[in-house]
Amino acid sequence: MRPGIRGKLFLVSLGLIVVCVAVAFLFLENAFDRFLTQREAEHLQIRAAGAARAATHAGLPDGDRAGWDALADGLAGTAEARVTIVGRDGSVWGDSELPPEQLARVENHGTRVEVRDALERGHGSATRHSTTLGHRMMYVAAPFPADAAPPVGVVRLAVPLTAVDDALARMRWLLALGALLALVVAVALSGLAAHWAGRNVRSATAVARKLAAGDLSVRTRSTEQDEVGELARALDGLAESLSTTLGTLRSERDLLQGVLQGMTEGVLLIDAHGRIVLLNAALRQSLLLDADLAGKLLLEALRHAELRELLEAARRSPTPTAGEIEVEGLKPRRFLVHASRVPGEAGGLLAVFVDVTDLRRLETIRKDFVANVSHELRTPVAAVRSAAETLRGALERDPAAAGRFTDIIERNAERLQRLVEDLLDLSRIESREYRPSLEPLDIVPVVQHVLGLHRERAEAKRLRLEAELPAALPAARADRRALEQVLSNLVDNAVKYCPAGAAVAVRAAVEGDRLRLAVEDTGPGIEAQHLPRLFERFYRVDTGRSRELGGTGLGLSIVKHLVEAMGGTVGVDSTPGKGTTFRFTLPLARPIPS
Repeated sequence: MRPGIRGKLFLVSLGLIVVCVAVAFLFLENAFDRFLTQREAEHLQIRAAGAARAATHAGLPDGDRAGWDALADGLAGTAEARVTIVGRDGSVWGDSELPPEQLARVENHGTRVEVRDALERGHGSATRHSTTLGHRMMYVAAPFPADAAPPVGVVRLAVPLTAVDDALARMRWLLALGALLALVVAVALSGLAAHWAGRNVRSATAVARKLAAGDLSVRTRSTEQDEVGELARALDGLAESLSTTLGTLRSERDLLQGVLQGMTEGVLLIDAHGRIVLLNAALRQSLLLDADLAGKLLLEALRHAELRELLEAARRSPTPTAGEIEVEGLKPRRFLVHASRVPGEAGGLLAVFVDVTDLRRLETIRKDFVANVSHELRTPVAAVRSAAETLRGALERDPAAAGRFTDIIERNAERLQRLVEDLLDLSRIESREYRPSLEPLDIVPVVQHVLGLHRERAEAKRLRLEAELPAALPAARADRRALEQVLSNLVDNAVKYCPAGAAVAVRAAVEGDRLRLAVEDTGPGIEAQHLPRLFERFYRVDTGRSRELGGTGLGLSIVKHLVEAMGGTVGVDSTPGKGTTFRFTLPLARPIPS
């Protein structure tokens, strides 16, 4: 269980108290130890100086170890310490705790800190832990004679610091007892302080819970001037701000609902999981949908494959996507749907449905009119051709004139027939009735077949027809009849407009996941200003020559619509005097592995 604010304040206070007591304990212990040790060293230095004067007045020779040892024994009682007399060379001359026969085996004391300092500076002291005795020892050394340079030797006094250690132990016990009492008092005070500080926090917490539950009328109304009071006043300000913001949002929501309900276009908003977030009344009435659809999957409310594909395309596309769908049922309608991703909402989509049923009905009427008129024109065209054939056989008195007029009638009749057929084809392609039968298609036999249809005319004009197709060309996804018509129109145009000696070639290449086909010729070419409008209906670069050659002005428009119906694109490049290249692409039946 995690501690609350009272527990945290208590723990923090307890930690601070423990740290302060520990720091004070260590400081006092070290200070008391230094004080007692320094006092003991000062007393010992006085006794060492007296022992050094006694050694000076003794006047013993350097080699009299027994005399020096006896002197050390005598001085030990007066100095109340162990006395060791060390020569200038570090050899031990006498020791109050060793018999004279063991002095020769004692190690040289010239390296001891206190002895070296006494010889060099006139006094020396050191404190070390004795592993033999198991407690600390203090050593103080004084040279003798004191005014000699160099001195004859050193008198070293050593006393155990047991008294200092005992005093420190008693001090530690007293400090521990005092710290424990202080800790108890501090804990009690910190607990009271934590309880007092937590009272305001609990009040602010209760208000925050009510705000989170939706009650924006509660306030802390705190008058405290500390940090908790500032927090309480910040909560009051937050509640005021939330109340104002909520009122603004309600107003904007009501305004948005009024706009959506007044729109004649349908509006649909779905989230990343395909669930309906918003559906306005216009769309519900147009599609005869229930009113309570929020939160349901779109597929549960409206099963429409084209709409689902359009929304998926919009979800993948960074730009808005548009398309038309037709909804069947009791109230068949056609909608132009604009779908786009919702900014800031990952996976969300907004779709606007514009009812174009009446518009498309008018377009259908227009297309039907063109188709009916074209159909009615077939009868007089057939009659003209029949009359022309009869005239050719009847007018034998002036064969030259009869033949000339007969050719004119027949040529115009053929042109009218081609115009009617092209109009019918274009009307069928532009309408929804035409759906190409797309399947994997080998391009090579189609190209060879189309070139075979135009080879006789090309040879008559001394043109070269070529097919430059790479080996193992992959299959395209296309409609055979549509592809034949596209290639036939492009090759027919090249044969019509190219002069004698020119060449016409059909080429193919793979570009990514598409197949690119091109019909190239070395004819007169087309000026740049005509290229953007070449695929418009009835547009001609040279009107007189086009009519003379029997063109209707609809062939390239048919090519464009057929290619786009098969999922491809079409374009043209031309350089005057060098030739023209009409190119189009088709999707591959299977993508080429990378």
